[in-house]
Amino acid sequence: MQETWGFLDSGVHDAATNMAIDESLLNWHSEGKIPPTLRFYGWARPSLTIGQFQKAEKSIDFAGVQKHNCDFVRRLTGGSAVLHDDELTYSIVVSEQHPRIPQSVREAYYILSKGVLEGYRNLGIDADYAIPEREAMLDKTAVCFEKTAYYEMIVDGKKISGNAQTRKSGVLLQHGSIPITMDEEMLFDMFKFSSERVKERQRRGFANKAVSIDDIAHKPHTFQMLKEAFLAGFQTGLGVSVEPFELNEAQWQEVRILADEKYRTDDWNIRRLKERAHIG
Repeated sequence: MQETWGFLDSGVHDAATNMAIDESLLNWHSEGKIPPTLRFYGWARPSLTIGQFQKAEKSIDFAGVQKHNCDFVRRLTGGSAVLHDDELTYSIVVSEQHPRIPQSVREAYYILSKGVLEGYRNLGIDADYAIPEREAMLDKTAVCFEKTAYYEMIVDGKKISGNAQTRKSGVLLQHGSIPITMDEEMLFDMFKFSSERVKERQRRGFANKAVSIDDIAHKPHTFQMLKEAFLAGFQTGLGVSVEPFELNEAQWQEVRILADEKYRTDDWNIRRLKERAHIG
């Protein structure tokens, strides 16, 4: 019998709210209040997210963030910085003890990213998994879409999506960025470089490393088109059906508190102090 997961189409929100929803879903699944859940969402304005352990002051150009009126937030997950703008973002929460979830981080990426792969195929895009060479694994960069990681998606050798993962309270959270288009000028204004010449050289080389859906398909796509393609893709790739649900007022209140007391604070976003006590 096919397993049924929850599906939350939470719409468009600011960065702090988006991260608070993902963490709340993780908490609620850990507490047995919701089933394994797939979530789709968008961003109210361009938003730069950084990995939980990334040193913001070392790599982020906050003048560029301000220049483009971007939100800035630290994710609960690891990885490098990601500029979220014209894209579909997904998240998944599922128990670490789920029979289909491997203990290996790489293998868990592989299983959960099957839905991403099928979504691209539904759009007629021949994506495949990226298994980088040793040199790529050693390449240090603050910009997520400059490098590929195990089981992320590539097309013609170029990265087309980015994913990040964490495990907390017995639950695995994976979320990922699926860009429709990318603003390279804005992206490279977000980061510090040793010189303008180095910045421009890396920006020019970026086209050889990453690509968006519209670029690879040579036609425009809408947010709704991606939701339909990837919802079907995740159901096929994970072998599940989904049952839509919405957050009730008590759940939204938890989200708002978590967003205000954690994801809007410099303690979390800049100084990365220890997490505040569990809220909920």
